[in-house]
This record gives sequence, structure tokens and C-alpha cells, in this order.
Amino acid sequence: MKVRKQLVCPQKVRKIPSQFSWVDHRLIRDDRLSGCSPSAWALYLFLVTVADAEGLSYYADPSIQRRLGIGMDELVRARSELVQAEVLAYAQPFYQVLTLDRPGMAIQAGRQRGVEARSLGEVLRSLGGGAR
Repeated sequence: MKVRKQLVCPQKVRKIPSQFSWVDHRLIRDDRLSGCSPSAWALYLFLVTVADAEGLSYYADPSIQRRLGIGMDELVRARSELVQAEVLAYAQPFYQVLTLDRPGMAIQAGRQRGVEARSLGEVLRSLGGGAR
């Protein structure tokens, strides 16, 4: 039996605004964030929402921390999880939400352009302290 869809609130149907952003269904269908923390999911949703047409976000870390209600250590961990999941690239101060094409393609393309994913220790060292 086919389920017949029916709007719950027809007077408030979503419309695509001029500052369009989207969340790709492949994020769920391809299980791209399995094993990621709730903070990583929140960071991803935030960045998808604020990114420009190329996926770039110019929000500074302190602003992201305030909006998500997380500390710097948690932000760094969430960012690292998303880089590992190949859905995000980060080159301070820029975040780029990546295409959800096949895993591995984003890292190969980044390496060709001289952009590397960085480990948590490297990020902490670049902030002036942390893991050695």
C-alpha cells in the first residue's frame, strides 16, 4: 500500500529563499557522518546554513563557538571529525563544506592544490599551545 503524503501545515509550506542553502540527502543516505559527535553534526548544519554558493564560510571560531554553545576544544574536535569524514575542508580562517561525492575525492583534489587536512595536534599547535 502506497502512503499518500499530506501536508500537516499547508499555510506554512517552505519556499526556497534567495539566499538558498541546502543539506544534501546523501549525508544520511550514504551515512557520511556515522560516528561523528553531536557537536560535529551541529557544526556541519551551521556551516551548511551560512556557507556561500561555493561552500565557503567566513565565520570566525569565537563566533561559531558562541552560536553553538561549545568551547574551543569541542569545536576543534568537531572540525577534525568533519575533515576526517571528508565533508569539510579547513584552512584557517576559512571553512569549506565539500561536495558529498565519493569519499577520497575531496582529499585527493585538496592535495593537488596544496591543501592538507590537519591533525588535532597540528591545529592546537598552530593556536599557540596544546598537543606536542
